[in-house]
Amino acid sequence: MTAQAGTASASAALTYAELLHHDEQETEQWREWFHAHPEALDAKMELAMMHDVRGVLLHIFVVELRYGERLLEQPEVPADSLAKGSVDDLFAIGATARGKFCEFMARATDADWHKTISFKTLSAGTISASKRKCFVHALLHGMRHWAQLATALRQQGTKAEWHHDFMFSKAME
Repeated sequence: MTAQAGTASASAALTYAELLHHDEQETEQWREWFHAHPEALDAKMELAMMHDVRGVLLHIFVVELRYGERLLEQPEVPADSLAKGSVDDLFAIGATARGKFCEFMARATDADWHKTISFKTLSAGTISASKRKCFVHALLHGMRHWAQLATALRQQGTKAEWHHDFMFSKAME
């Protein structure tokens, strides 16, 4: 039996709101951590064609912003126009993206969630996916990179001292 073959009751399903709430909670803890450790922005780290932690944060947040823009069918803000010098600048990009996710969730119909959109990516050319898949991808993409970031910082002797696992999230009881 595959996971796709089974169906879950509504109470067994993770909602998009719960997933976004977990993302917001984890991102806020990282923002507070980087305020206490701004020097970590310049730590070397190779990930997603970036060479330092600042670049990785920019990558996480710009990808979220792109998908927020795609969900709302808005034009892309040029990445080079985004402020990225400070912790607040970087995390403001993510806050803007999550605002777009909330805006989409508040007004989206079932048809909106299932609408297929096509868009150009930096690494895979033009692809098509449902808005539902784009939303989930944006959040899982960030979660994966936050975990990689936590590992890289720990290997360099700097530790983000809170539980990152979903089990400790307040997003779901």
